[in-house]
Amino acid sequence: MLAEVIRGGFLAVIDYVALHVLTCLIPAFLLAGALVTFVSREAIMARLGAAASKTRSFSTAAGASFFVAVCSCTVIPVSSGLYFGGAGVGAAFIVLWVAPAANLLALIYTGSILGPGMVWARVVTALLMAFAVGWTMTLVFRREEAARTVMGALQSGGRLLSPVDTGLLALLLVSLLAPNYLVRSGPYAQKVVVWAVTSAAVAAYALWTKSRADLRRWMDETWWFVRIIFPLLLAGVFVVGVIGALLPREWIETYLGGSGLRASFLATLLGSISYFATMTEAPFVHTLLGLGMGKGPALALLLTGPGLSLPNWLAIARVFGARKAAVYVVTIVILGTLAGWLAGVFVF
Repeated sequence: MLAEVIRGGFLAVIDYVALHVLTCLIPAFLLAGALVTFVSREAIMARLGAAASKTRSFSTAAGASFFVAVCSCTVIPVSSGLYFGGAGVGAAFIVLWVAPAANLLALIYTGSILGPGMVWARVVTALLMAFAVGWTMTLVFRREEAARTVMGALQSGGRLLSPVDTGLLALLLVSLLAPNYLVRSGPYAQKVVVWAVTSAAVAAYALWTKSRADLRRWMDETWWFVRIIFPLLLAGVFVVGVIGALLPREWIETYLGGSGLRASFLATLLGSISYFATMTEAPFVHTLLGLGMGKGPALALLLTGPGLSLPNWLAIARVFGARKAAVYVVTIVILGTLAGWLAGVFVF
């Protein structure tokens, strides 16, 4: 039994490394390093910083996140890159939530499997939860943000990116999104080919437009994200694999049915611990619905499954601090439970 449990953990790590590191994490880390290195800190603070209008900064962060198809782990370098580049804690955590929980690619796939009703419910609840998360993080950490507010008020804003840096970040974003957007099925090698082509374009453009000093600063910032986040992601994935080996299938079938508060809480808890790659949550939920899972708990799992995971918890705590991670996770679990329960009672 113990050997099977440990084997489950190692198989989860092997699967994660084989299917996600090359085409997901490497582009995300490079993008995060580029955000810190090349994006104007003053401009970020003027648009997304603590001193910016919350309505404007939260709306910008949430709207942009719909076009970033990443999982709960891949989004951390992107969100932390914005945060350390000057974005306020509310806006940074909105990106951290919306991008994996309700990106456009996942929504399209959800609609094709679960229907338009579930898609609209997912969009609306994800947005409502995003603004709740943004305000919660801002209010809880208002003293810490006060210093950023003072700094942001002193900044004049200015240009966010030079034309050259805009081209580089656009190519990096393409290298991150293209494997998932262009290759939705078929062998993983097809995603690798797309990643290789886009990465070659990034490398050629960077070598053509950037000095050695700029490239060195970019790689230094990228390496900082890698060494801080990647080991914890692997540890978290191992633990998730162990949990998956221990979790009885009968438990899921018995306790996730109906639309009660307990079912939504358990679905939220299951989703917040488990790791789901982008778009894998929809077929998983479809299977559970066939086994008798209620639509309210299904919505809760659709939101928290891709939006949170145990590796995500650990990495957030390392990058943003344990207190921010605790507030964020507890907030999402509460909101996810309420969203699933209310949707199950009043919508579905």
